[in-house]
Amino acid sequence: MSATLRERLIALIEPLVGRLGFELVDLEHGGGRGSAVVRLYIDHPGGVGIEDCERVSREVSALLDVEDPMPTAYTLEVSSPGFDRVLRTRAHFERFVGARVFVELAAAREGRRRYTGTLRAVGDTGIELEVDGERVAVGFGDVAKARLAG
Repeated sequence: MSATLRERLIALIEPLVGRLGFELVDLEHGGGRGSAVVRLYIDHPGGVGIEDCERVSREVSALLDVEDPMPTAYTLEVSSPGFDRVLRTRAHFERFVGARVFVELAAAREGRRRYTGTLRAVGDTGIELEVDGERVAVGFGDVAKARLAG
C-alpha cells in the first residue's frame, strides 16, 4: 500500500475509532489487483473482545462505503494488537516507557538498522533506548518500524 493511501485511511478511520472509545494502533493493507485486505488493530485500556472488533468493523465499513477511498475491492479485518503491538505514535511510545522494544530504522546507522532494548525516554523529536548498557537516541522520522519486544 502506498504511504499516501495508508495515511489517508488512518486520517479517515482514526477519529471514528476514537469516538467509539478505542485507539487505532495500526493499519495494514495488502493484496493483489482485484482484491485487498485492510487490517485494523485496535486497543482499549480494558482490552478488546470480539464484540468490540465487530462493532468497529461495522462502523468503519459504513464509513468506507460512504467515503470510498479504496481503489479496489477489499476485505476489512479488525483485531487486537497482541503482545508484540506496534508502536506508531508518540503516545504509544510514552505509554510503554520502561518496556522492552524492537526498533527498526529506515536507514542504517553505523551499519546497524535494528535495535532491541528498553525504552527509557520519549521527547519532542524522538525516543531514547538502552541497548546493551548504552543509550541510543532515535528520531521519530528515523523509525521504520517499532513494536513491543516481550
